[in-house]
Amino acid sequence: MRYNKTPMLAFLLLLLSLGLQAQENNKIQFVHPGILNTRANLDFISARLKAGDTMRIAAYQKVLDFIKDHEYPASFPSTIVVGSNGATSPSKTQIRKDCELVYAFALAWAATGNADYAKKAIGLLNGWAYAFKDYGLLEGKTNPNQPDLEASWTTPSFVAAAEIIRYYKVKGKSAGWTAADIEQFNKYLINVKDNYISKIPDYKNNWDASAGYAKMAIGVFLNDETAYREGYDLLVKELPNIIQPDGTLPELCVRKDCVHYQYSLTAYVYAAAIAKIRGDSSLWAIGNKNISLGYDFMRKAYEQKTGCDYCNLNSRIFPGVEVAYGYYNTGNLKYLRDLQAPLGVPIDNTFLGFTTYTHYKVKGL
Repeated sequence: MRYNKTPMLAFLLLLLSLGLQAQENNKIQFVHPGILNTRANLDFISARLKAGDTMRIAAYQKVLDFIKDHEYPASFPSTIVVGSNGATSPSKTQIRKDCELVYAFALAWAATGNADYAKKAIGLLNGWAYAFKDYGLLEGKTNPNQPDLEASWTTPSFVAAAEIIRYYKVKGKSAGWTAADIEQFNKYLINVKDNYISKIPDYKNNWDASAGYAKMAIGVFLNDETAYREGYDLLVKELPNIIQPDGTLPELCVRKDCVHYQYSLTAYVYAAAIAKIRGDSSLWAIGNKNISLGYDFMRKAYEQKTGCDYCNLNSRIFPGVEVAYGYYNTGNLKYLRDLQAPLGVPIDNTFLGFTTYTHYKVKGL
């Protein structure tokens, strides 16, 4: 018995079409600006500045102080030479400083509309995007994967600035970053993503957390769902190793300092904040709110109640605390941020800062 296959084929094609359309409709679109700051929060904090909010003014001063205290570069090296365990070089020092400096200029432009701030931010973004070729290693005992970690630290700060410069408008006026320069910056991001950040070893510590955060940030700017999802999935995979279910942070005792575990916490917090801007709060809630439990552990560390006494009340507080406090609003996070607020940038320029200015008492982030 023969039958006409055409209606059945047409029906199957229709189902396929509807399925693809449903997938497309279910995609969460990227929001711009979308790295820690949104258009709404940038509007809010600039309005608070103009209204004379003393707390916001004091926090913004951290932005201006960083600009004043750091020289604007005259040139940009093509190769960044890096070393492990604090070993440095002029090029490593410069890129770490510049990734914070460009973010400071972007925030200052968003706050004031001053075209000189925008011009300087664009100059830094273009300077690195056009000059950078690769990473090199310092002679000696340098981990051959150190460039992967350095790229994971500096790139998201450049991206946060780039999101503001590309998408934010002050009184309807954009910063004036050209399409050709944006395309070059895209190429820079693809270079560091594919050749460095994606090659992070599976260390189950701050290296993986930093890489996950970096790939999510890059994914936002490039509107690249694959890169974004790779970063997100890496963070989910490593969370139980980095922040254990009871909040314990193994890096405190393993690394014997009060810094490395804060790299992990900060990376998770910033990644969770990026995801929330897209309407996804899952990283904040994952596990039994592991990130919040990690900060509970951090308070114990500062009070020397963990059995690994490498922190004290004078140890540096990384600026992720402010962002985490804005979401969880716990007593332990309030205690930690109050120790050193208003918060500027980490002393080693590894993660973007100024979070008291951008996040303290800002609703919706």
